[in-house]
Amino acid sequence: MNYLNNHFDIIVVGAGHAGCEAAIACAKLGTKVLLCTLNVDNIALQPCNPAVGGPAKSTLVREIDALGGVMGEVTDATYLQLKILNSSKGPAVRALRAQSDKAEYTRYMRNLIESNENIYLKQCCITELKVENDRIVGAVDEFGIEYSANAVVLTTGTSLEGRIFVGLRSYSAGRLGEKAAIGLSDSLHKLGIQTKKLKTGTPARVDKRTIDYSKMTIQPGDEELSFFSFKPNRPIRKTYPCYLTRTTEETHDIIRANLDKSPMYQGLIQGVGPRYCPSIEDKIVRFASNPSHHIFIEPEGLGTYETYIQGFSTSLPADVQVKMIRSLPGLEKAHIIKPAYAVEYDYVPAVQTTHSLMSKKIKGLFFGGQINGTSGYEEAAAQGLIAGINAFNYLNNSEMLELSRSSSYTGTLIDDLVTKDIQDPYRMLTSRSEYRLLLRQDNADERLTPIGHKIGLVDDAQYERFLNKQKLITEEKERLENVKISPSETTNEILAKYEEHIDRGIRASELLKRPNITYKVIQELDENTKNLNIPKDVYEQIEVIVKYDGYIKRQEEQVDQAGKLEKFKIPENIDYSKIEHISSETKEKLAKIQPKTLAQAARIGGVKPADISILMVMLDRNTIAKK
Repeated sequence: MNYLNNHFDIIVVGAGHAGCEAAIACAKLGTKVLLCTLNVDNIALQPCNPAVGGPAKSTLVREIDALGGVMGEVTDATYLQLKILNSSKGPAVRALRAQSDKAEYTRYMRNLIESNENIYLKQCCITELKVENDRIVGAVDEFGIEYSANAVVLTTGTSLEGRIFVGLRSYSAGRLGEKAAIGLSDSLHKLGIQTKKLKTGTPARVDKRTIDYSKMTIQPGDEELSFFSFKPNRPIRKTYPCYLTRTTEETHDIIRANLDKSPMYQGLIQGVGPRYCPSIEDKIVRFASNPSHHIFIEPEGLGTYETYIQGFSTSLPADVQVKMIRSLPGLEKAHIIKPAYAVEYDYVPAVQTTHSLMSKKIKGLFFGGQINGTSGYEEAAAQGLIAGINAFNYLNNSEMLELSRSSSYTGTLIDDLVTKDIQDPYRMLTSRSEYRLLLRQDNADERLTPIGHKIGLVDDAQYERFLNKQKLITEEKERLENVKISPSETTNEILAKYEEHIDRGIRASELLKRPNITYKVIQELDENTKNLNIPKDVYEQIEVIVKYDGYIKRQEEQVDQAGKLEKFKIPENIDYSKIEHISSETKEKLAKIQPKTLAQAARIGGVKPADISILMVMLDRNTIAKK
């Protein structure tokens, strides 16, 4: 194949977090990739919060790493701060969060892309898709240059017909300082693919030299560091704090007095905004009884004075933003470098794709990231990785990778997108998973590394390290069951520090089940355990397994029960209109989603349990009519 003549295996449109994962995965698997981006200086840009991870999102990053993706590696290499959130709570909601150096993150990811000989990076805007016989054959850019490929992955972020709003003023743009992607939506429409509008926004950036941090509460990171990637030799870097301030009554008064200048409240923006990350004016209106809201002040990087005001996104006019920001304690003299803005953009409802993220209409066309209706870098990266893997699988006539809800948050995310009619930007939450105790950030490698190795994205050396870790977990767990802690004055002096006491001999594994007892306490009590020097990631996983053994087993039983519905496969080309005794609404939804199993059908919004029972009987009797 002659790549000098614009012939490629796969074209990836967009070089945000989804596009980078897709391109790198495809390239590592041996395909030639054309990676198109509107601006090569903004690869893997963090246009909103300069951070990675947090509740549920940290599990996605660990899953990406376990499958052979790169987000965890890049985050570990460029952090300014690392912190475990919800450390006092259960393992299902504990989360690692990294404050990133934004510019360094972009440079690191760009180096991964440019150093890969299989990736051809190009600054251009794809405006048209080329299709023959309902199969992708290439794409065309704004200059009329044609590129041929048998698979295309669209990861356009907020650029697709994007429009930025600052007050009642607006202009075409996907992000501040970057043009919108114009034309591609029309091409999708001509192919019978529907688009809708969503909205998101980002806060202003201020000059840190104009901030009085003495009026704020310092928010340091952890002294004992945890990392996202399961790879070894992660860098130890100097860390930097964030700060906490709060809105005041003056802030609220300014916002309420200027709501008539908000494009959202004036109906200029039709797209629905993110429910779990509302603008500050939404917070003031929706939570009117709350006298104050947390605002976090976060550094954007070591090479810039720009500072991010988390929790303060808005689309109010720039002059109003100055008054709002200067009403916050510590920001009375703040200089705004970049104003906050809202952006409205096109997305493709993912009910039009399969669980592989390939279009149901156009073979070889894949979608990943915000174009599917999601919000967040981590959600985008996870989808991009799966879309990239499946673009490769499509080219090679291999089985598609379709992760189940019980295997991963990634599988849960994709299943929600393709089976539910998403009305606002989707954000991954721990509450979205019915199996969250099994799908923790600490065991992502156990769940997905064998899959990543089988695909070819996890190399043999990393897989060998994974196997050794699993062996060590098993052996140490078994050893603790045979270690006996005897009552003594010294033992109970140590236990008293943790509000515990023993009157008889007890196995270390039994003692570890107590809420206040950690593996480090066992090390204090038993010299042999201390001398073993078990790695942190190993003993933390052992703690979870031991403490939550009963709950984990109960959830594993739930997975087995749900698996019974997964065994009921629904044949292709079912004519749902001919099925009697189920509602018209259910028929329409089943025809639109085309679920592959009864379990998937049961998760479709609006499908009733009675309808599932009817389908189950008909599938069991093989009496469903086909088209």
